[in-house]
Amino acid sequence: MNQNNIRNFCIIAHIDHGKSTLADRLLEITGTISHREMKAQLLDQMDLERERGITIKLQPVRMSYALDGVSYMLNLIDTPGHVDFSYEVSRSLAAVEGALLLVDATQGIQAQTIANLYFALEQRISIIPVINKIDLPGARREETASEIISLLGCSAQDIQYVSGKTGEGVGDLLSAIIARIPAPRSTSDARFRSLIFDSLYDEYRGVVAYVRVIDGSLRKDDHIHFKTTGATGRAVDVGILTPKFKSVESLHAGEIGAIATGLKSIKDCRVGDTIVHVSDAAIPALPGYKEMKPMVFAGIFSKDGAEFKRLRDAIEKLKLNDVAFTYEPEHSLALGYGFRCGFLGMLHLEIIKERISREYGLDVIVTVPSVAYHVIRKGSEPMTIRGPLELPDESAIDWIEEPWVALDIISPETVIGPIMSLITDKRGIYHTTEYLGGTHHTGARRVIMRFDIPLNGIIVDFYDSLKSISSGYASMNYDLKDYRKADVVRMDIIVGPSKVEELATIIYRDEAYRRGKKIVETLKESLPRQQFEIKLQAAIGSKIIAAERISAFRKDVTAGLYGGDVTRKQKLLAKQKKGKKRMQSSGAVDIPTDTYMSILKR
Repeated sequence: MNQNNIRNFCIIAHIDHGKSTLADRLLEITGTISHREMKAQLLDQMDLERERGITIKLQPVRMSYALDGVSYMLNLIDTPGHVDFSYEVSRSLAAVEGALLLVDATQGIQAQTIANLYFALEQRISIIPVINKIDLPGARREETASEIISLLGCSAQDIQYVSGKTGEGVGDLLSAIIARIPAPRSTSDARFRSLIFDSLYDEYRGVVAYVRVIDGSLRKDDHIHFKTTGATGRAVDVGILTPKFKSVESLHAGEIGAIATGLKSIKDCRVGDTIVHVSDAAIPALPGYKEMKPMVFAGIFSKDGAEFKRLRDAIEKLKLNDVAFTYEPEHSLALGYGFRCGFLGMLHLEIIKERISREYGLDVIVTVPSVAYHVIRKGSEPMTIRGPLELPDESAIDWIEEPWVALDIISPETVIGPIMSLITDKRGIYHTTEYLGGTHHTGARRVIMRFDIPLNGIIVDFYDSLKSISSGYASMNYDLKDYRKADVVRMDIIVGPSKVEELATIIYRDEAYRRGKKIVETLKESLPRQQFEIKLQAAIGSKIIAAERISAFRKDVTAGLYGGDVTRKQKLLAKQKKGKKRMQSSGAVDIPTDTYMSILKR
């Protein structure tokens, strides 16, 4: 196809603003999917996405559309909306020339709308503002348009109005995509270069790379070279996604497609790498992507230690499909062999855990989440730690720095007070409040509040608390800002004579007593009683800050005695006392998995 008739674009929006539903209508109206094959959230390939009603993975699809007798190739990438998956959005934007900025007419601009807009502006691509859900009774077309005009500086005529559910306005939107999104500026006669923006593993075809062809063309069975990893292979198959993989003879400059590489080693294919012909291995690589650094860390262990190999294979394959996910081997005395994993946030962690369970049939334990700290040591190089067990002795530390984020919250002005209180409780710092154009459907004006807050304060239950105090109307977005000094310490949990490494945490010094007391109380309720007394302690260094005891079972060992001298009873009681003392000194206290989970859930 003529390169001037190709349009590459993606849909970006806040979570639950109707991206997947609009993508369904685009597929239906362009005839890519027949009415018989059509189903809701067609591009959401995982059951988990359908159940939760959210997009987790970006998904490319090719459509054909005729306008005024001219046939056009439309390459769409559907993207996630949650802040934890923003890296998927940034990768998608680097592979296209335009974006549809989708805004829900009933909710207006939300925090992730603005964050995704900034991603698009950085890529210098064309943006078409689209107001969705105009068919709903609560739609606020004029107020939402006013917010978009204020944010983008565009005119009212630039805004498209659609209903992803009914299809109203989608035909006009397709015309706007063709008219306002530029054709690719690739060179078809240059040597082949393509950018990998996503990948997955197929049991039969090996690693399948989703690519945007920048220059030249690639045919099936051509020999290929990966610039970053140095791996070589053969294009076992090349194809397009409709959205199922469909083989084609070749891929050309400006197109988005997939290359089945035949590689069996997952490490040979990286997102952001450049694929070229083997004969052109010396040509420069494409810029690729900025590496995404995980913000939350937790250990993942299999409940059955014999399943470690399957767990490793599962994590390696998830890494191929999710470049922001990191892992390294870890060993625990209580939980066995596992992995220390890095995530972009708590939802990311939850999704990875659920995918391991569903896609690979493994039951896993996740240890308490933590963030990465910078430790400035006396007379030594600074170090970064990702878990409490890595923290050096307090006497060797000058100070510790924790990550802070820039937090944006959009909400009705009526809940400014409760939000301020929540931020204060989480040690946040207030900066500014700005009023957005338009009003909320409750009649209140909408504001965007900006704060700095420790990352540790928002990774566990902050989002739920924010939704609760705002009746679900507030939204948030955050970006890592810097590292700042923090008065944090390592708190150990001691059960019997032994420290339980999996329950160690890094915690603010002034919160240690309250948190330690809560943990030992939970342990007292959860642990089964033994034949000996169990001491439960929370400690900072050698100082015990909270303690509880589980009393021993009382067993009457003299019940079977009859007659004889009293010394017979005394001998039995002395023997029982020695046995209990020996059992207590051995510290053989088995902590059930359910007890770990009740503590880790906070």
